[in-house]
Amino acid sequence: MVRLLVLVAATLLAACGSGTDGSPAFSKEAAGIVRPGSPSSPITHVVIIVQENRTVDNLFQSLPGANTAKYGLNLQGQQVVLKPEGLTARYDMGHRHSDWLAAYNGGAMNGWSNERCSGHCGVDPAYAFVPPLEVQPYYGMAEAYTFGDEMFQSSEGPSFPAHQYLVSGTSTNVDGSRWRVAEDTGENQGGCDSFSRSKAEMINPKGREGDPVFPCFDRTSIFTLLDAAQISWHFYQVRKTAGPWNAVDALKPIWENQQEYATHVTFPSSQILSDIANGNLANVVYVTPTAAESDHGGDNNGTGPSWVASIVNAIGASPYWNSTAILVVWDDWGGWFDHVTPTIYNSYELGMRVPFIVVSPYAKAHYVSHVQYEFGSILRFVEETFSLGSLGTTDARANDLSDCFNFGAKPRPFKLIRAPYSASYFLHEPPSDRSPDDE
Repeated sequence: MVRLLVLVAATLLAACGSGTDGSPAFSKEAAGIVRPGSPSSPITHVVIIVQENRTVDNLFQSLPGANTAKYGLNLQGQQVVLKPEGLTARYDMGHRHSDWLAAYNGGAMNGWSNERCSGHCGVDPAYAFVPPLEVQPYYGMAEAYTFGDEMFQSSEGPSFPAHQYLVSGTSTNVDGSRWRVAEDTGENQGGCDSFSRSKAEMINPKGREGDPVFPCFDRTSIFTLLDAAQISWHFYQVRKTAGPWNAVDALKPIWENQQEYATHVTFPSSQILSDIANGNLANVVYVTPTAAESDHGGDNNGTGPSWVASIVNAIGASPYWNSTAILVVWDDWGGWFDHVTPTIYNSYELGMRVPFIVVSPYAKAHYVSHVQYEFGSILRFVEETFSLGSLGTTDARANDLSDCFNFGAKPRPFKLIRAPYSASYFLHEPPSDRSPDDE
C-alpha cells in the first residue's frame, strides 16, 4: 500500500513540469520508481552527520589510497603547491555559485584565485590543506572504515541549497520546477521562519540567476517517504530558528504542521548523544553542528573532529552499533581547492568533491571507494535500506553505496575513535546563539 501511495503521489507530481536542461525530465524522474528493499541488510538505523565546507584535497590530503593532489594550476598555467593551513585559519573562501564558476573555469579547474576571500587571506588562499594531526579523528575513521574519494556535492553553490539537496535531492522551490534555489539568503536565514524580507536567488536551466524567492518550499523530501512508510526520523539542529543548515525548516509541508515538526526536529544538536544513551535513536537521523564544531572556514574552533567522533563513539558503545550505518559528509566545497573535475549534468549540478566517510560494522575496512557518489547516493541508500521507493530527483541517477559495505561479513566490533574532546564536552556546552553561516 505504501509503495502504491508513493507511485500515485510521484505520478501526480510529474505532471507539474519537465526539464530541458540536460538532466532527465522531472516527469521521468518522478515516475514512481520503486526499488526493492535490501532484506539481507542488517541496517535499521542510518545516521547522517553533516559538516561544513571542505574538499577532499583540503581535508584528507594525506589519506593513504585517496585520490589527492599536492598542487593545482593557476590561470597562468603555473603549479601552485598546496600549503598547510590550520582548521581554524582565520579566513573564509567565497562559495557562492559565482565562486564555483570562477574556480571551475569551464572545466580547466584553474580559476581558484578568482574566488572571493574574507579575513586574513594571504596569497593563493584556496590552495591549502589541513595538517592531518589537527583532524586525526577524521583520519582514524576514514582509515579504519570506508572513505569515498569521489563524493560530489550535488549543487554548485553554498550551504542553504546544499542542505536542501541532502534531504530532497534537489533545491527546487516546488516539486517539478525547472528552477533551482542557487544561493543563500545572505543574512543567515533560510526556512519558513525566516525574516519576511528574506530571499534566495534561483538559477534557470540556462544558468541565469534571478527570480529570488522566500526560502520556504512546497516540496517533497526523504521525510515524506519515511512518514508514509512509518519509519521514525529525527533532525538535530542547534536551535529552533531560521538558518541555512536547518533544512527541515524550509520544507513547508512539515513546517506548517507544528506538531509533526516538534516530533521530529530536536535541538540542540548535542541531544543526539543523550538520545543514543537513553535508547531513543530514530531509524533515520540527520545531525548538523554548531558554528564552533562545523569545520566552516574562518568560523570554527577546531572541535569538529571531536564532535563527529563523540557521536560515532556513542553509537559504537551502544546496542545500536550492529544495526547502524553512519554517513559523514561535508555540505559544500567551501571555496577550497580540489583537483578533480566534476561531471556536469545541467546548469547547477554537480559541484566539487567533498569528503565522505562510512562508519559501520559492515563498512569495508581500510577501504577507499572510487565510485562516483553525490548527495542523491545518500538518499538512495536510505530509500533502499527501508524499501521507500524513490524521490525521483538526483537519487534516481546516483550510484548507491553498495561498494562501501559487505553485508555478508560478520559485524566487526567497535574500536574507540580517539579524540581530544569527549561527549561530555559537547553535552555541557552553553547554548549557542552564533549565526552559523552567511553563504
